[in-house]
Amino acid sequence: MHAPPYVVALTGGIASGKSAVAERFEKLGVEVIDADRVARELVAPGQPSLDEIATAFGADVLDASGALDRRKMRERVFADPTARRRLEAILHPRVRSTLRERAQRSTGPYVLLAIPLLTESDGYDWIDRVLVVDVPRETQRERLIARDGITPQLADAMLDAQASRERRLAIADDVVDNDGALSDLDAQVADLHRRYLAEARKLASR
Repeated sequence: MHAPPYVVALTGGIASGKSAVAERFEKLGVEVIDADRVARELVAPGQPSLDEIATAFGADVLDASGALDRRKMRERVFADPTARRRLEAILHPRVRSTLRERAQRSTGPYVLLAIPLLTESDGYDWIDRVLVVDVPRETQRERLIARDGITPQLADAMLDAQASRERRLAIADDVVDNDGALSDLDAQVADLHRRYLAEARKLASR
């Protein structure tokens, strides 16, 4: 069995630009494993997680085809902290174990895990490094409203449900500033890529 790769967790608040950063790492040949994609797989029709969600929240969170109505579910959990915690209790342990399993199978020198709710989660002590994409809250709010076509009230509720900017920065080993143009990310990601390759080489030589 091959040695496990160096594991970097990429996180940041909603609409901070995590996807744009992840795409740049992918273009450099880095394997990116996205927690949101894993969560979508886990709630596909026929999956135990979806059955558990329907039992916990009622069949009205499913659409006519039996799939999860993501918009309805999102509005519900961001309006009700208790409902959000119930959903997280169903999904987070499964997402975490899937991410770890896939990271250990990765064959690159290092692997990037995109985990939006890393700051709010536990059980990730096996990660080697944390990279935070940072933007001011007002920038997040503007981008979120424009991206998702939601009301300012829902945007505020979604932002309030996440960890604060200060809490995210407190767990960061590295920070990407994404308050400027997207092109500003290129140099930052290239520099981090070189550093992570060097750290991965150190790990492999132990």
